[in-house]
Amino acid sequence: MRVVLIAGARPNFVKIAGLQEALSGRSGIEVLVVHTGQHYDDEMSGGFFRDLEMDEPERNLGVGSGSHAVQTAGVMTRFDAFLDEVATDMVVVVGDVNSTVACSLTAVKRGIPVAHVEAGLRSFDWEMPEEINRLVTDRLSSLLFTPSRDGDENLKGEGRPAEAIHFVGNVMVDTLLRFRDKAARSDVVERLGVAAGEYAVLTMHRPRNVDTREAFAGLLGAFAEIAGRIPVVYPMHPRSRRTLSEAGLLERAEAISGLRMTGPLGYLDFIELEARARFVMTDSGGVQEETTVLGVPCLTLRPNTERPVTITEGTNTLVGTNPDAITKAAAGILDEGYKLSGRLPELWDGHASERIADIIENY
Repeated sequence: MRVVLIAGARPNFVKIAGLQEALSGRSGIEVLVVHTGQHYDDEMSGGFFRDLEMDEPERNLGVGSGSHAVQTAGVMTRFDAFLDEVATDMVVVVGDVNSTVACSLTAVKRGIPVAHVEAGLRSFDWEMPEEINRLVTDRLSSLLFTPSRDGDENLKGEGRPAEAIHFVGNVMVDTLLRFRDKAARSDVVERLGVAAGEYAVLTMHRPRNVDTREAFAGLLGAFAEIAGRIPVVYPMHPRSRRTLSEAGLLERAEAISGLRMTGPLGYLDFIELEARARFVMTDSGGVQEETTVLGVPCLTLRPNTERPVTITEGTNTLVGTNPDAITKAAAGILDEGYKLSGRLPELWDGHASERIADIIENY
């Protein structure tokens, strides 16, 4: 049985690391990794393969950047050509990026079953391109692997058959737990000149937050106020830096005392940076999960989340994108502290990849 794992963007590499290992250890299963090239330079992807001790992909489709339509079409045509060359019995996609939906469509139209890892997550926000990708991919997939019980309920409510839905836990947690000790050896905190427990971390890349000058400028005002009280480390996505520059805001951001902008960090460095932070501000889905496992307070800069379990059982607080609400939430942590729940969501135990491999092996 030949199983092709699809990775396109940084979070995908984290999710397939454990899957590649778990599936490769099964007799009768051949595992190939296809990198679509959605995140294409060494800064955004190459370092992750090294950090996660993964073999180089069988194929890099090299699709690069572009609009949603251009990128999705590019992945489809190049993956279709790959499937012409390589007989494939199952395609495994992860997450909600354009590569996920593109490879799902391509495989299903060829009669190849698709397994979706991280199925069933819903923000119920159709302004998020990722929400559309999730819905389409889940409708196409023969195997639906959910990371939390709400995913099961969402899929059942959408009419997906119960026998296709498998609650397996969170594959990102598998990778985090596997590499936590190795990450702890990183000197990233010292390199950045901050002290453990005495800085905040910021990540932000969603179009709603960074693609308009007005939105970005308002958020910068909030971060400036917070950085006046505690250093804020901001590993910046290249697209965000480009947007800042084009909007004439880069110099303003660089002038904020206490805001330390860096380039993207490798996986191990970023995990250690999160783990030793006083709190994290983010619009990322994966960071909400990582901070829950690490026991670090997280302020999510979005009006909704497709990962509600990180709020009900984790360390996450949904604060929205209003600058005043963000500064108030940060001040609450700095002034009053944060009482952690001490609970991890069900099956976030480091063995989700093995459960998935069991099901695929017996499919």
